[in-house]
Amino acid sequence: MNKDELGKLYPITVVPYDATWTSQFKNEKQTLTNILSSEIALRIEHIGSTAVPNLSAKPTIDILVEIPKENGISELIISKMTQNNYIHMKEQKNHLMFIKGYSPTGLEKESFHIHMGTKNLDFLWDRVYFRDYLRANPTVANQYEDLKYKLAEIYKYDREAYTENKTEFIREITKLAKER
Repeated sequence: MNKDELGKLYPITVVPYDATWTSQFKNEKQTLTNILSSEIALRIEHIGSTAVPNLSAKPTIDILVEIPKENGISELIISKMTQNNYIHMKEQKNHLMFIKGYSPTGLEKESFHIHMGTKNLDFLWDRVYFRDYLRANPTVANQYEDLKYKLAEIYKYDREAYTENKTEFIREITKLAKER
């Protein structure tokens, strides 16, 4: 599929907050722990907008997993995850990423983006700072929500443009969060 076909199959849809997102995360965290063990999945965090109470979001649960820095660990993780029906996003070169809940007819009722990396990958772990800042600052969370609705309307079928146009806001808030 080309980018346009993918955009139409999986459009950007921002929906009101859903309290079940927390339980979806907890269930998926347990699944990941069962697949990988606590020796591989050292820390598992719920990140992204679905991790912020009362914040509208794309209904996909973003999860961040800390993995050890060991030779061969990536190959082991890829093997275990793909054996359990996760799709390895090979185009991600800076970290491991898997998706679940994407079908040939669109998103399933529950979908997940699972990012994995060592604790020294700041570009990944900065997402925890951003999440925590939004949780502590509802006014800023509302500004982010407004931005997401606006961008979802403009870039409904272009995930890359949607994400790219949120980047400056995220960068500024993450910088503020890290200064605190």
